[in-house]
Amino acid sequence: MEDFDTLCVHPLGRNVHPSGSVASPIYPSAAYDYTGNEGLRYPGFYSTYNQLRTGEIIAKLEGGEWGVTLSSGMAAISTAILSFVQQGDHVIFAADLYGGTMALAEQEFPKRGIAFSYAGNTMESFRAALSGTTKLIYLETPANPLLGIVPLKQLAELARANGIMTIVDNTFASPINQHPIAHGIDIVVHSGTKFLGGHNDLPFGALVTAEMHREKILSTAKMYGGSLSAQACYLAERSLKTLALRVKKQNENAMYLADYLSGLAGIRSVFYPGLPSHPNHVIAKEQMSGFGGILSFEPDLNAGRLPIFLKNLSIIQPALSLGGVESLICAPAETSHRGLTSEKRRSLGINDHLLRLSVGIENASELASDLQHALAKAQ
Repeated sequence: MEDFDTLCVHPLGRNVHPSGSVASPIYPSAAYDYTGNEGLRYPGFYSTYNQLRTGEIIAKLEGGEWGVTLSSGMAAISTAILSFVQQGDHVIFAADLYGGTMALAEQEFPKRGIAFSYAGNTMESFRAALSGTTKLIYLETPANPLLGIVPLKQLAELARANGIMTIVDNTFASPINQHPIAHGIDIVVHSGTKFLGGHNDLPFGALVTAEMHREKILSTAKMYGGSLSAQACYLAERSLKTLALRVKKQNENAMYLADYLSGLAGIRSVFYPGLPSHPNHVIAKEQMSGFGGILSFEPDLNAGRLPIFLKNLSIIQPALSLGGVESLICAPAETSHRGLTSEKRRSLGINDHLLRLSVGIENASELASDLQHALAKAQ
């Protein structure tokens, strides 16, 4: 594969449009020729040219055959899952997941007669969870929010040997750092709102897979209405041009801060796959080309002092979301995993002091100073 600095800018080759435009044009039409005109690049979809073009670009970056963009990360996740499971089927989820994905399973699956169970981040746990009705294995790696890692190649081999589909949420890694499809995974999903969009201003989702799954996935997408506007697709395509530059800088900054926090008094623990102390560091080195821009840590603060820490940050902003050029921080217990019971959070290792830091592209030493200053104030 060519260097990502070039591939992100020219994923489909040099742009050639009848107008001579360098930027891709926006096609706002919601009505398209259905007669099988051989000149049509994206025939037979219910929404926009731009929606499938952006999907094709992300598929190119992921090393997949076909892709589509949808209205949100959850639209991509739910479309991917519901395209391949039905009443009576069983799904295995990795235990470390985005809270919205857990809610989909726990609130919606019972209505559809779909069974599910959770597995830990070990192959033994996934093997133990298999049943005769298992049709799908779904995971995130790195996972939200403790950056758990699952061995992709081994999981794909286990699934294929048992006739099971696999889906990986690659949001935290991005296509710059990891390619699940190259390890044998069937479908990759993204919350494009995060690293793919990269500016905390563009909600969308993406799904990449093999051409053979195109019609089944489009059928589900049409039914659940995850269309994305042509303008949003244009902005997503524009953002993808700088993906490699942004993510490489975020990788560097996150590694710097993970090292810094690991040696800082007043920090109990740091979770980052680039650290040798991470329990799955060796696996991460094998399947990732970079360790990503997200880390989590636990400051050693008395009860009630966490808001003081957050209030005294001057560069890093307490806010939801991640993956943008601005550094953001949040407490998963109050945000992404708020919908879980406190007992469930504790069982997953998510305590009330855990903070998830999405590292931006600012000066790394200034970010470190910001964290140290806020910690001193809170102590």
